[in-house]
Amino acid sequence: QVQLVESGGGLVQAGGSLRLSCAASRTIFDMNAMGWYRQAPGKQRELVVVRRSGGSLDFQDSVKGRFTISSDNKNTMYLQMNSLRPEDTAVYYCYAYLGYSVSWGQGTQVTVSS
Repeated sequence: QVQLVESGGGLVQAGGSLRLSCAASRTIFDMNAMGWYRQAPGKQRELVVVRRSGGSLDFQDSVKGRFTISSDNKNTMYLQMNSLRPEDTAVYYCYAYLGYSVSWGQGTQVTVSS
């Protein structure tokens, strides 16, 4: 399994930006897939973005053009969130799929005020 630690959440006004970090216990290039989910109060957890081992990316439609991902080419993945909206408010979870196992971070709260 992989240990994942998120950071960077917080409170921001609508239209603002935040960058989340996900530090993995091994190089991110070992992963079959890695990305972010989020869960808003009373809602199911939903995919935000996934990066597959071949480099392909899939973003949820509602964040396309506003969110991007990058890495330090070692063990940390970043989620840059711009033009934030109140509906982006959620707990954001980093996840990694390696072999037959999926690992999750502890989550970081993002709150966007209107």
